[in-house]
Parts: sequence; C-alpha cells; structure tokens
Amino acid sequence: MLEAHIGLTPEMGKWIGWRERFFASQKDEGIDQNGSRALTKTLRKLQLSAGMPDEISQTEAHTEKEHAKKPRDVNATGLMVVGLFKLTKAAFFTAVGVVAFHLVHANLGNVVDRVISYLRIDSEGRLASFLMDRVDLIGHHQLRQAGLFSLLYAVICVVEGVGLIRHKSWAEYFTVVLTALGLPWEIYELVHKFEPYKIGLMAANVAILLYLLWVLKKKRERVRVE
Repeated sequence: MLEAHIGLTPEMGKWIGWRERFFASQKDEGIDQNGSRALTKTLRKLQLSAGMPDEISQTEAHTEKEHAKKPRDVNATGLMVVGLFKLTKAAFFTAVGVVAFHLVHANLGNVVDRVISYLRIDSEGRLASFLMDRVDLIGHHQLRQAGLFSLLYAVICVVEGVGLIRHKSWAEYFTVVLTALGLPWEIYELVHKFEPYKIGLMAANVAILLYLLWVLKKKRERVRVE
C-alpha cells in the first residue's frame, strides 16, 4: 500500500524496507553519524551497480529534508506582543525610579510649584491643593524606597520581555508565576480604592496569564506527540 501511494515499484519498496532494517540494526550496534553516511554511500553504489533507478536516492533526500524542517512557532506573534508590553513597562518604571532618586535631595514643594506654574494650573484650585497636600506626606525615605522598587521591577520586566521575545520556555513559566502571585495584590488594591486604570491593568495581566498558560499547554501537547 505504501509503495502504491508514493509511486514506488515493489522492488524499490523491498529495497527501501531492507535498507531501513539494515540501518536500524547498525544503529543498535552503535555506529555514529559519520559511519551512517559512509554506509549510505556504499548502499547507493550497490543500488546503481544493481541497476536500481535513482528514485530511491531522491526519496531519501526528500525524507531527510522533511525531517530537517523545524516546526513553525505559531505563538511567535503573541509572545512578541507580550514581550514588548513587558519592555514598555520596564521603560516606564525605569523613568519613575530615576525621577524618584533625582528628587531625593530636592525641595518637593518648589518642584510642585514649578509644575503648577508650567501647566498653568490655578494655584488656588482643588488640584493644586491636592498636589501640595500629597507632597507634604512624601519624605526622602519614601522616595528612595519608590526609586529602588521601581528599578528592581523594571529589571524583572526586562528579563520577562527579552525571554518572551526569544521564545524561552523559562520566561513563560517565570512570567506565569509572577503574574499569578501579583493578582491577589491587584485585587486588594482595587477593592481598597477603586480606580478605572486598575481594572485595565488587572484585565491585561489576566489576559497575559491565560495566554501563556495556553501556550505552555500547546507546547506540552506537541512534545508528547513528538
């Protein structure tokens, strides 16, 4: 049936079957790749000397070419998007950390006054009063902590982003674990104080978590099939 399907004569099918059994036995005996190539050349010489058509060599070359092909990663685009999102977060938190450390030795009251003047905010309005009240609650210690945590989180985002863009399995597991661990804190913050942007961030993280779990499941299924 196989010979008829691929267009081989019964003699050619017998030859291919004998050759495969021969190489299987030689593989069991520990012949390396170079030895296998030498045996292949010898068999081809015997094939030509016996007057066998060259379709066998062509079939063998086609088979080797098919086995050499690597499976296309259908998740490349999705992993690239998630990786770029992580790198964007890294850039944002790097900027936050740098600004926080820069303001450690600055007079925050004067900085806020300049910001209010530059943005032409009413100095007697509610927004200006809100900003000034918040500045009074921020000390140099809080700025150092904010800068340190922001830079550390930026480093983590860089590791995640680069690993995902390069399709590394460890980066997928790493991102899944960190995202899952961060969701309870995000839910607590959302319940404690509702803000619309928090819903957007939590939805994005949930989507990333579900997508990466799906990618890992597909990879495990492909490994089992192979």
